[in-house]
Amino acid sequence: MAGKLKWVTDIEKSVLINNFEKRGWVQVTESEDWNFYWMSVQTIRNCFSVENGFRLSDDQLVNHFPNHYELTRKDLMVKNIKRYRKEQEKEGSPLAEKDENGKYLYLDFVPVTFMLPADYNLFVEEFRKSPSSTWIMKPCGKAQGKGIFLINKLSQIKKWSRDSKTSSFVSQSSKEAYVISLYIDNPLLIGGKKFDLRLYVLVTTYRPLKCYMYKLGFCRFCTVKYTPSTSELDNMFVHLTNVAIQKHGDDYNQVHGGKWTVSNLRLYLESTRGREVTDKLFHEIHWIIVQSLKAVAVNASPSLTSSTANDRILKYNLINDILNIVVPNGEIPDCKLNKLPPTEVLGHYHLLYDEEAAQADGAERDLKSRGGQPTGVKGSRAKDSGRPAMTTWK
Repeated sequence: MAGKLKWVTDIEKSVLINNFEKRGWVQVTESEDWNFYWMSVQTIRNCFSVENGFRLSDDQLVNHFPNHYELTRKDLMVKNIKRYRKEQEKEGSPLAEKDENGKYLYLDFVPVTFMLPADYNLFVEEFRKSPSSTWIMKPCGKAQGKGIFLINKLSQIKKWSRDSKTSSFVSQSSKEAYVISLYIDNPLLIGGKKFDLRLYVLVTTYRPLKCYMYKLGFCRFCTVKYTPSTSELDNMFVHLTNVAIQKHGDDYNQVHGGKWTVSNLRLYLESTRGREVTDKLFHEIHWIIVQSLKAVAVNASPSLTSSTANDRILKYNLINDILNIVVPNGEIPDCKLNKLPPTEVLGHYHLLYDEEAAQADGAERDLKSRGGQPTGVKGSRAKDSGRPAMTTWK
């Protein structure tokens, strides 16, 4: 080994620093030569801004792709997925297939969504088609449930506009951007409560796309049982799973933080819905992840804050496995090399998608087809999966 890997971070989290130190890596400052820099979101933006024009050398790694906000900002995520749909349609991809009503059969994983104030007139037109529906509004640039609310009347939008000191939807320059989406009012409930999933995906390259799924994600539960009643639209303990919201509730549990492991969720679903249904669900979750990554070319911004002891252990192990994959054996990085790490270093990750392997698989099928060997029909659906066959969507 040529030398000890040099690291720097501007995030004071023990799950990070303990992982670096246990490897015997050398801590340096940002002004010195470094190989691995775990940056905050703001540092990434400043570092890779047009003004700075910073470029990584071949022996340097950072924890974000520079344009990560293309996925993490709600409005940009929707914009990119809509654009991806159009691109697939233009290319004649089987993924862009629609039903007789013009609805996407496969790329239907984002609810009807508009940007406000820009798409206000389009939203009103859609709202009037189903005036009894509920919609959820989210500020584009905020997190942890801040600024989110539900509406079921147009007058509530007008009140929001007045409260935001904007007299008209025509003037948009000073208006904070929001996304408004059709609310899923019949969610899967466990114990009568809403929950969401926190899943970790490691993306090591985008050209070609290569990503890994972490097996130890978790669910976050609301503290109050769900009801679609309009009288509870303002009760965020019913509708939002964010810990930043739920921890203020009377029924919040400080020990487990209202969380389940994904493995416990699987056990529950297998016992109540069956193994086949559960496998299909997780296959479709993985499918959505890959399509979302293809639609953008960015990674996400996972929180490294730990609200419970189990949280801290999970995130420590998460970072440990990430470092084993991206810096195997603690060697100085060489970004010219794009090798798959050996299976034994993956830890709790498994390879979710490898574009090079998928392309090679496609080329092999083409050769077999020319040789007269049966290969299956392109775009055919996997049996009972509701999605194109694995070799097609991958």
